[in-house]
Order: sequence, then C-alpha cells, then structure tokens
Amino acid sequence: MRLHKAKKVFKNLKATVSLTLVGICLIFTTKAQNSIVSKDTVKTRDLNDVIKKILKKKTDTTKIAKPPGFAILPSFGYNPSLGFVIGAKAAAGRQYGKPENTDYSIYGLEALYTSKGIITVQARHNVFTTGNKWNLQGNWQLSRFGLIDYGIGTGKGTYNSNGFIINEYPSKNGDSAFPIKFNYIRLSEKVYYKIGPHLFAGGGISLDMRSKIADEKQSDSFNTPHQRYSQYYGFNPKKYSANGLLLALQYNTREHPVRAYGGIYADVSLRFNQRWMGSTKNAIQLQYDFRKYWSLSTRNPEHVVAFWHWASYLLGGKLPYLELPSTGSDTYARSGRAYTIGRFKGPSYAYFETEYRFPITRDKLISGICFINSQSASDGLGKKIFSAWDFGTGAGLRILFQKESRSTLCIDFATGNYGSKGM
Repeated sequence: MRLHKAKKVFKNLKATVSLTLVGICLIFTTKAQNSIVSKDTVKTRDLNDVIKKILKKKTDTTKIAKPPGFAILPSFGYNPSLGFVIGAKAAAGRQYGKPENTDYSIYGLEALYTSKGIITVQARHNVFTTGNKWNLQGNWQLSRFGLIDYGIGTGKGTYNSNGFIINEYPSKNGDSAFPIKFNYIRLSEKVYYKIGPHLFAGGGISLDMRSKIADEKQSDSFNTPHQRYSQYYGFNPKKYSANGLLLALQYNTREHPVRAYGGIYADVSLRFNQRWMGSTKNAIQLQYDFRKYWSLSTRNPEHVVAFWHWASYLLGGKLPYLELPSTGSDTYARSGRAYTIGRFKGPSYAYFETEYRFPITRDKLISGICFINSQSASDGLGKKIFSAWDFGTGAGLRILFQKESRSTLCIDFATGNYGSKGM
C-alpha cells in the first residue's frame, strides 16, 4: 500500500515538474531587457488630476511632490445571491528603500457586508525591506462567507441560459448550483530572504479554518456534492481545517508589483498540512504562481502582453472540500473571469491566462484590456488534470486612479462555457 502511494506521489510530481520546466525555460530564454522598462515618455493623467481640474485646484509647485500612499474606494451593489452589498476597499503603498534596488511595498484592506448576512474583512500585504533583503507576504481574512458550489472537476456543467454573474456571484441559481455559507478564518504569512539577484528563499504558515458550514440544499433525501465528498473522505461536513507549513522559492524581476510593464514573477511552494497544527487531515501540495510581462513599446510601455499560470497539485493526503484549489482561490481571487468563485475545483487544479493591455486615451487615464483564460481540474474519481478544460474570454476598461502606485478602477465583461457570462 505504501509503495502504491509512493508511486502515485512520484507520478504526480513528475507531471508537475514537467510543467514547471516549461516556466523555467521561459525564464532563461527571455532577454533581460524585459526586467528594465524604458522611461515612460508619455505624460500621464489620473483621476486625482481630473478632480483637481474640475475643482480648479492648482498644484503648489514650491513643495516637493510626494507620492500618495493611501487610496480608498466604496463598493456597493445588489444581486439575489447576496442581497444588498456595501463595503470599501483601501490600498496603500510605500517605498522602504531606493527605487533602484528596492521594490514598491503594497498593502490592501477590504470589508464587505450584505443584507443576507455575509460579512468579510480581508487584509493583504507584500512588503520589501531596504535593498529587497526581506520580503513579507501575508493574506489574513475573517468572514461569514458564502459561495455557489457546482461540484468537482472541469469539462462538465449545466447550461445557464438565463444566468448572469455580477461581482463573481450568479444573479440566478440553477438546479445544479449549491449555495454554501460558512465561517472562515485564514491566516497566511510567508517570509523570504534574498539569496541572490532577484532570488528569494523562505517559508511560513497557512491556517485555513472553516466552521458552521451551512449546505443550504442538503436534506434527509438529498446529499449535495459537499456532503458526499465529506462523508467519503471522512470529514465532518460542519467544520474542518487545513493548517500547514510552507517552504517557498521566489524569482522576481518585475519593475512594479501592482501593474508591471515587464519582467517575471515566479513563486513555487510546498505546503504540508499537519494534524499537530490543527489540520483535520495531513496533506502535501505543490503550488506555484508564474507571471511574465512583455512591454511592446519603449515610448509607451503600458502596451503589455501578460501571461499567468497558477496551479496547485495534491501530492499526498486529503483536502477538505472547500479547501480544494479552485476558480478564484489565488491570493487576489482574480482567476477565472467569466465564472463564479469556486466554479471549478479539484484535488489538482491549473489555470492559464493571457492578457493584452493597451492605453485608450493619450494621457493613459483610460486604458483597455482583452483576455482569454482556461482552467482544468481533476475530480479524484479517475478524471486526471488536463483531460478536460473550461475557457473564458472577455474585455475590460481601466481608469487610472493613482499614477504613482499605478492603481486602477477596473470593470470587465467576460463569457465562458455553459452560458456563463458576467461583469
């Protein structure tokens, strides 16, 4: 039995290493100039400049201009799955060293409340100390959260002829959709130390704890996918945890962490969920995040082609159902535009996206993007990862909010399989 498990782990690791080698080849076959973008020669205007012009407020040229370090925006809306939504998103940034040798540090905070009892507060940070000696990455979340579940795997689904997605939640739930609400605590922190040019090594912990799980369509006469999975693998369907240690390696040549014009970001980590840390079951995962940016113009570097590959592979053990890697389970919940969070999931999951970014107005106040993405997941019952795919495509607008931090207001429209479409 142990030999069989060892062979299975080796087989999964072999497939994962092959894909990782593709990313490594991209790293070393790309010319170095992509990591150093030419100075932008186009005069840029952001929303702050527009507001100042409307208010006829003049800038005091006798004072030394300091880049703004804080921005806050409200968010509100309505859809039948959540009810009325009100909240706010705040972003802050700071330069802790010289820009020539220290990356820009960013902080984010988001709070959301809905009339149907969903409340969430999430804080993220990516901090670089002077000279990039240390890099700290964190993701902390406290929520009474909800999502719409559709089962495990890709390549299958119910056609949603009247469905529409607003802010990653469907406006109409079909018969094959299973709403789930739960209390969620996430504490994730990684610390990296610089060991070479653009290369960091480190580790950390990740605690993911879910309780008071309410599977709204579960009944005495019907078991939902979440209930069936939990019973089959021995999880309490009302509460479980996935708590583990992380070992990580990072390669980073991006010239900006928010909206890069060139360079590479690659992060590979091993996660070891351990019962002695409070995890319901032991598990080993290989996870990586690879991003490559090509600037197409030296005069106006905002013409960018960006490639993103995010993946998580289960090498051994078992994961709780809501901890399975899925659409939107990356740090910033950006994967899988055209689909709801958690739409596709599996023990092993891979996501690919290519995006073209381009300025629309001459001053870059308004820009556009178009993108295509694909995702694949195993189902733990014989269907392997990469044997079935689901795709999404779309376009969007960006309004430059702060030119110093490159933060933007975003709106996207996307379509996918099974009639999925949303904004």
